[in-house]
Amino acid sequence: MDTPPLIYLSAADVAAAMPPLEQRLELAETTMLALVDDAQLPPKIGVEPTPPDSFAHAMPAWMRGEAADGSEDLLGLKWVVGFPQNAGRGLPSISATTILSDAVTGLPLAMLDAGAVTAVRTAAVSGVAIARWGPHQPGPVALVGAGVQARSHLPVVARLLPGVALQLCDRDRERAEALAAEVAAGEHGTLGQVEVTTDPAAAVEDAALVLTLVSFGSDRQAIAEEAFRADATVVAVDYDMCVPAALARHTRLFLTDERDQYLANRSRTRFAGYPEPSATIGEAIAEGTPRPEGRVLVTHLGVGLADVVFADAIVRIAAERGLGTILER
Repeated sequence: MDTPPLIYLSAADVAAAMPPLEQRLELAETTMLALVDDAQLPPKIGVEPTPPDSFAHAMPAWMRGEAADGSEDLLGLKWVVGFPQNAGRGLPSISATTILSDAVTGLPLAMLDAGAVTAVRTAAVSGVAIARWGPHQPGPVALVGAGVQARSHLPVVARLLPGVALQLCDRDRERAEALAAEVAAGEHGTLGQVEVTTDPAAAVEDAALVLTLVSFGSDRQAIAEEAFRADATVVAVDYDMCVPAALARHTRLFLTDERDQYLANRSRTRFAGYPEPSATIGEAIAEGTPRPEGRVLVTHLGVGLADVVFADAIVRIAAERGLGTILER
C-alpha cells in the first residue's frame, strides 16, 4: 500500500475551498444527525493557560461511513485555543488547527488552518436550528456581539430570512457601526434596515430571533429573562454569556448540539441553574419536532465532529482545485 500524501491547507487555501452556503447547511445537518447514532464525540478536554479567560481544547471525533470496512469513516481532531486579550494586540482571539486521519490506517492525511472553519460551521449549525425552529411571528433579528461570529452568521440570516431588519449590539459602538455599514453595503447578503445599540436588553426587546455571539468572560447570564420576547427563538453561540438560566427553564423547547458535552460543561460557574435539554438538535430533527408556540432556546457548544465533517469537504474541494502544500512525512 502506498503511503498517502500529507496535505497542509493554509487559511487562504481553506477560504478558497470553502463549500457554498447551501452545502454548509447540509454538512451541519449531517453532523447533527450523525451525533444521534453514528458518531463518537467525547466532551472537550482542555487546559486553562495563564492569561485570564483563555482556554485550549482538544476535540477528537469519529463518524461512521457507509462502507463496512471503515474506508468511508471520518476521523479527526480539532485543536482550538482562545485568548481574549488578543483583540487588543490586533490578533485573532480564537485560532484552530484540524487534523484528518485515514480511518483505516490511522495515518494523518491533512492539516488545516481551521480558524475560518470554526466560524462557518458554527453559523451553519445555527442555520439548521433557525430553519426548523426559527421565528414564530415576524420581527427583527438581534445579534448581540459584532465580531467574527456575527460576520459568519449574517449570510445565513440573509439566506433564511431575506430582507429582515437587524438590531446589532456590541459594547464597542464603533465595531457595531462598522458591521452595520457592511450590511448596508450588501456585503453579507440581502438584509433590511439596521439599527445599532450598546444595550443588549434594548437589542433583544422586539427581536423574533436573537443570536448571542459575545466573547467568553466572567460576566455570565447578562441579559434578564424579561428582556426577551415571549415567543422569541434564541440561538446562543456563547454558552451562557448572555442567556439567563431562568429563560432556559421556562422555554418551550431547549435544544443543544450534544448532550454529554453540555452536561460536562454545566457547573456552578457555567450554565449554572440550567435544566436538562429537551433533546439534541439531531434528535429533534430525526423526530420531526415542530416549532412550539412560545420561546425556543438552542444552545450549541461547538462539536469537533462538525470541524471534521467540514474539513473533509474542504480537503476534497481543495484537491479538485489543486490547492494546498504537500508536507514530507
